[in-house]
Amino acid sequence: MANLASLLEQHRATPEKILYRQCIDDVWCDFSAQDVLALAARWQQAFRAAGYEPGDRVALCLKNGVDWVAIDQAALGLGLVVVPLYADDNPENLAWCLNDSGARLLVLENTRLFGALAQATPSLPVIVCLQGDAPAPAISASGWLPKNGGSFEALELDENTLATLVYTSGTTGRPKGVMLSHRNIFSNVAAALEVVSLHPGDLLISVLPLSHMFERTCGYYVPLKAGVPVAYARSINQLAEDLAFLKPTVMIAVPRVFQRFLARIEQALAASPLKRALFSLTVALGWRKFERRASKVELAIFRLLQPLVAGPVLNRLGGRLRLAVVGGAPLELRVARSFIGLGLSMIQGYGLTEASPIVAGNREHDNDPVTVGAPLPGLAIRVNEAGELLVRGPSVMLGYWHDTQATAQVLDMEGWLNTGDLAEIQAGKIIIKGRTKDIMVLSNGEKVSPQDAEMALLDDPLFEQVMLVGEGRAYLVLLAVTQESDERTLVKHANARLKSFSRWVRVRRAIALQESWTLAEGLLTPTLKVKRNAVYDKYRERIEGVYRNGIRMV
Repeated sequence: MANLASLLEQHRATPEKILYRQCIDDVWCDFSAQDVLALAARWQQAFRAAGYEPGDRVALCLKNGVDWVAIDQAALGLGLVVVPLYADDNPENLAWCLNDSGARLLVLENTRLFGALAQATPSLPVIVCLQGDAPAPAISASGWLPKNGGSFEALELDENTLATLVYTSGTTGRPKGVMLSHRNIFSNVAAALEVVSLHPGDLLISVLPLSHMFERTCGYYVPLKAGVPVAYARSINQLAEDLAFLKPTVMIAVPRVFQRFLARIEQALAASPLKRALFSLTVALGWRKFERRASKVELAIFRLLQPLVAGPVLNRLGGRLRLAVVGGAPLELRVARSFIGLGLSMIQGYGLTEASPIVAGNREHDNDPVTVGAPLPGLAIRVNEAGELLVRGPSVMLGYWHDTQATAQVLDMEGWLNTGDLAEIQAGKIIIKGRTKDIMVLSNGEKVSPQDAEMALLDDPLFEQVMLVGEGRAYLVLLAVTQESDERTLVKHANARLKSFSRWVRVRRAIALQESWTLAEGLLTPTLKVKRNAVYDKYRERIEGVYRNGIRMV
């Protein structure tokens, strides 16, 4: 059956099976297949009563949880098109996506965004709020949903039927609606399960927003297909507590989660040279073991140190975590080396929304953290004359919503998708070298990949957010959100992290900023990538002032 709703319907045969765990009013609750099927059926009945037909768009602006899954499955089952939106996005961006998609319905978590959305656009669709008493013309879910929805339904659909419109981050200009079919996503799910093994006793913790295609495929559709339960973390700030309580075995995250975790470990070790030395030795020996280069003596020492050094660290991740799947951004080798050296299986994947989204991934039995692994089964890859990675296969998008020109720029007549990423292919594995459009050229002609350098800077706990500027300039200036105000300190810390880069990738001046860059201000994309032009515009006068004043000796 070419309907993603069959992922839920397959569990009708095991109604008592626990599929989800979620904290509601400070109590962790389990949800069975029967619970989710019944809730999804109620939504389907409401969709029918409202007169929605296959192809109509339904937008979700919700935090992760069982409601997200149930509404998504309900809509997909009836052939509706789901438009996921970020719950913390700014109202103007949400309004633009709603209008562009032509959504007939918007489901909100609560009434918080309603007023701002009403101000941002005069043409809002029907709005249903899950929580609270919704002000007119919005409707409360309790009054919109029937008490009983009957049986859950998954219509027979053509495999190329549009399933979802996923709006890209839009770091430069307005987001584009990526059109993904049921076949696109189904094929990606099946291929992912050939790469990553999920076991009957696994528990996956969901951290990233479900509106992000990486989480939606890997943290929702894949475990639902495999019958592995998912627990929803309450928030990033409460992640440490949730890991300790839930004790998951599988975690899907962006590298920044583990980068911050490692930074906290290193801060805790800073006061004790002995502990710091033991930690470094354990990681080094564990890494040699991973590379199959450890001697018998080294293996013996590692077996002694692992429960003493690695054990307490991994216990902070719940103590049962056996697999960390990392994607969405480049994984710094130092971070991978540290956790793999401690004994955690950490594999890096690569993808983009336009490919549903997984293109490649390392395998647990064949893991090379320098690469993002080999392509998934069924996908073909190649590098063009400009060094850009191209991918072709069943998970590649149908195109961009109502934008044939943008589609033609990235998708050719033979079905090859230009990812926009510079890459090399070595022994069948992909090494990502940077983004085509993210290359910064200094006034001396030297090229800088700011993304790579900024990732290295964020490995220092001194920096909360960073952005390098220097296009057409003689040297780089660092903008840093930090609690440190001394420019000399910032420059010193920054250049210590940039030692492994080319000699011209050095910071000469720094601008310390105390206020964080937020999505609400329009300085971040919904996936928390920095909008470079917006940040530059906000601090243009300070940046120009630094360059006017010349290089300060630091």
